[in-house]
Amino acid sequence: MSTPSLGRASPRGNGDAGASLPGKSDQIVKIGGKSPLRRRLTLAAARVTTGAGTLGAQMYPVIRLIGETLKFRGQSLGLLETHVSHHLCLPWDLDPWMELNNGRTLTLYDLGRIPFTLRIGMTQALRAQGWGMTVAGASVRYRRRVRMFQRVQMRSRLLGWDQRFFYVEQSLWRQGEALNHILLRIAATQQPGILPPVRLIEAMGHAGQDSPALPDWVQGWIAADSQRPWPPHQG
Repeated sequence: MSTPSLGRASPRGNGDAGASLPGKSDQIVKIGGKSPLRRRLTLAAARVTTGAGTLGAQMYPVIRLIGETLKFRGQSLGLLETHVSHHLCLPWDLDPWMELNNGRTLTLYDLGRIPFTLRIGMTQALRAQGWGMTVAGASVRYRRRVRMFQRVQMRSRLLGWDQRFFYVEQSLWRQGEALNHILLRIAATQQPGILPPVRLIEAMGHAGQDSPALPDWVQGWIAADSQRPWPPHQG
C-alpha cells in the first residue's frame, strides 16, 4: 500500500562536501571534512557493507519486509487484535543527527502494518476481489529519539472504520516507553474509486460485524481534517 509523506517534519540542514550518508541514494547528504559525525558514519557503513547489509541499504526496505512477512506466515490474528513486531534501527535509517529519520519512521511502519493486514486476512480478501488499498491520511506524534542499533517494539492494530475509511493505529516502544505514534486513515479501492469498508469486512468473513466506537481523539482528528481546504490554498 502506498504511504504519502503526511505529517513529516521540515527537511533538516546538510553539511558541506565530503562522505555520503549510507543508503540515501536519492537524497545524498554531504558530511564535511574530518568531523566526528563523518567518522561515526564511516564506522557504521564499514559494519554493514557486506552481503545482506548492502541489499538492505535500498531506499525502500524490501528485504526487511520480506523477512517480517515470512516470520509471521501462517500466524492468523483476530480482526481487532494487536500485531507486535520488533525492529532494529540500522545506519541507513538515520538522519544527519544520528537518530531515526522522521520520514524513515513512516516507511518502517510498513514493516508492521503489511504483515498485520496479512495476519487478519485483509490482504488475501483484497487480492481475491481484485481490490487495492492506499493510505489516505496520517497524523504522527514524535516523542523520543531512536538511535542507531537500538531495538524497538512496534504495535499495529485496527481501531475501526466508518463509511469510507479504516483507521489503523501504530506505535514504537522501547522498554515500556512510547517513542512515537501514528494514526492512519486507509482506503480500500476499486474501479472507479473508494470501496465502502463494510464490503471488505464482509469479504474477510466478518459479515454483519460493526465497527467498534472510534475513540474521541480519532473522531476529533476526523472532524478537524474535514475542515482542511482541498486543494491547498496557494500563496
